[in-house]
Amino acid sequence: MHPAIPVNTIAQIIQLALAPVFLLTGIASILNVLSARLGRVVDRARLLEAELGGYDPLARARARSELRILGRRMAAAHWAIALCTLSALFVCVVVALMFVADFVEFRLSSAVAPLFVATMALLIAGLLLFLYEVQIATRSVRVRGEILEDIGDKS
Repeated sequence: MHPAIPVNTIAQIIQLALAPVFLLTGIASILNVLSARLGRVVDRARLLEAELGGYDPLARARARSELRILGRRMAAAHWAIALCTLSALFVCVVVALMFVADFVEFRLSSAVAPLFVATMALLIAGLLLFLYEVQIATRSVRVRGEILEDIGDKS
């Protein structure tokens, strides 16, 4: 560590290292949405599983079909959460490296760029899985709407 680093330099280092922390706020918001969606899917799956035995054969088949869809949604949301969490972790590592890099003789800049690219790749993958989960949910609602229309035609 350098013996006497001016306070202005330290302030500038902190400012530079903390700039990516704003990215953490965005990732935290995404994680909040994802975990809420996952919670709703899990609650719906638990409800269906608990009531499955009391359904007639047709309703039981529909419930099992919905459980398969919910399973796909849970998996997509789980992986989206995992990837976005890893992205947030990588942001923390980048911030730490940027802060430490100015205090050690060894330049860590060669590690910062690839880590930031990996951060963005993980976030992109997490967002794509989030989009996939929303698409599954939307399609399943559309299918249920078509089923209701078919039932209405038979009445």
